[in-house]
Amino acid sequence: MLAPILLTLSLALPAGAQDWALEGFDPVGYITQNRALPGRSDISTMWRGKVWHFVSEENRARFEANPRSYIPVFDGYCPVQLSKGRFEIGNPSYFAIRDRRIYLLRSRAALREFVQNPEPILSLARSTWQAR
Repeated sequence: MLAPILLTLSLALPAGAQDWALEGFDPVGYITQNRALPGRSDISTMWRGKVWHFVSEENRARFEANPRSYIPVFDGYCPVQLSKGRFEIGNPSYFAIRDRRIYLLRSRAALREFVQNPEPILSLARSTWQAR
């Protein structure tokens, strides 16, 4: 009897997780603590069709007061890949903060590349983003 219930729950989890913004990481933590912090499932809010998770009620309140200041630039697409004309979503574990804006990078190598030369990458990424 327990096995069918567990199977049903395990099949439902991936579908629910697809609605998670940033794979469940706290968007406020990137800015305030410069860390990718896993949010708690019991502290969340719905915004733009996604569930956003937070490590604290304080972070949720900050996000709800001004969500646009905590969402990743380029809707989470990797700026390094955009600079090369490719639309590849960034990994929430690899990020950079520049001018209080969050950039998600595809990999550790992309993060290194971005940190070493951000301005040309961002210029090319903006061009690709605007041309879409």
